[in-house]
Amino acid sequence: MTDLRDVVDSPKGVVDPLAFRQRVRLNRYQPSAALAGVLDHHWIVEWDLRGQPPFTQRTLPYPCVNVVFDQRQTGIFGVVSGAFETTLAEAGRVIGLRFRPGAFRAFFGKPVHLLTDKVLPVYTLLGCDDAQAEAFVLSARDDAGMVAAAETLLLRVLPQPDPQVERIHTILQILQQNAGLTQVCDLAERVALSERTLQQVFSEYVGVTPKWVIRRYRLHEAADQLANGAAVDLAELAHALGYFDQAHFTRDFRRLVGKAPAEYRRTNQP
Repeated sequence: MTDLRDVVDSPKGVVDPLAFRQRVRLNRYQPSAALAGVLDHHWIVEWDLRGQPPFTQRTLPYPCVNVVFDQRQTGIFGVVSGAFETTLAEAGRVIGLRFRPGAFRAFFGKPVHLLTDKVLPVYTLLGCDDAQAEAFVLSARDDAGMVAAAETLLLRVLPQPDPQVERIHTILQILQQNAGLTQVCDLAERVALSERTLQQVFSEYVGVTPKWVIRRYRLHEAADQLANGAAVDLAELAHALGYFDQAHFTRDFRRLVGKAPAEYRRTNQP
C-alpha cells in the first residue's frame, strides 16, 4: 500500500470554508518520489449528502492543470481563469492530481494556454479509455488505493524532466513570499527577465498571464484572511493587494467569490 503523507497546510482557494468543512471531507497527499517533480499533490474529496439538499461549492483555482477522476466528469482540467463551481449531491468521491505550474507542458506537448478553461478526455494523456481509467482509480477501497492507482497510470506516460518547471516554481515562490509584488514589471525585474519573455514563458507553460497569477494569489490571500476572521481594514487590504481603490478590489472579490469582502467575513464566522 502507498505510504501516504498528508499535506497539512490549510488549502487556500476553497470559498466559504466553514460550510465546506461541514459537508465535505478533503484530504491532500504528497506524490511519490517518482512524481514529485511534476505533481503538487493529490486531493481527494468525499461527501455523503443523502437526505440533504445538494451543495454547490465554489473554488478559486491556482494556475495548475488537474487530472480528475470523477464519475460525473473525468478529464484533464486546464487552468480555470474565473471561479470554478461544482454541485455535490447524494454521495460520492473524487480524486484529482494537481500538477505543478508548468509541469503539464511536457505531457501535453503543446502550449498550455491551449488548455485554459477547457476539459480534455484523459485518454489524450494516458492512452487508455476514460471509463476504464475512471473505474480503475475510483474502485480502490481507500485513499491510498486511489492514489496508487492514479500514480500507476501517470507513471506510464512520465516524460523527461523539464528544467523550466523549477524556474517557474522559483518565480511563483517569489510572488507568494513577497506580497508587495503586485506589478508584472516589478516581478520581471526581480527574476531578471524582460516582461515579454516572462509573458511568453507563462503563456507556454502556465496557461495564464503573470498579471492573472499575481491577482489570483493576492485574492487567495485576501479570502483566506477574511474567512479566518482577520481584523483587517478593507481599504488597507485593497491597497496592499495592488488595487487603485477599495471599490475595484470589492468588484473583483465579489465577481470571483460571490460575496463582498465584508459579507464574506461575516458568513465564515462560527
